[in-house]
Amino acid sequence: QVQLVESGGGLVQPGGSLTLSCAASGFTFSDSIMSWVRQAPGPGFEWVANSVSDGTSVYAGYVKGRFSVSRDNAKNTLYLQLHSLEASDTGVYYCAKGCVAVVGTMRCDYKGQGTQVTVSS
Repeated sequence: QVQLVESGGGLVQPGGSLTLSCAASGFTFSDSIMSWVRQAPGPGFEWVANSVSDGTSVYAGYVKGRFSVSRDNAKNTLYLQLHSLEASDTGVYYCAKGCVAVVGTMRCDYKGQGTQVTVSS
């Protein structure tokens, strides 16, 4: 079965950096479009970025060049580098597969358990 396991979250000061990882199994990772979504305190999931199988990446507008998604298809692992973090980036970050935007949120076929990112001084 599909398994997605995120790691790397934590508490960081404004302006700091973190690298999140997602270990994937149970499907052909190298052929899959993968996503990072996040959930701030409150309902709904917000799209962060997509990674296409060839490594091409697409980002939400609010990322503004601060985040970078990458993947290692040999290790079935997805990464998200977070830089210049702001308090508004606080939330639970999820690695996900099969995501579509619906009114007010993202609906994904599969998500991991998430990793908490807290940006605070």
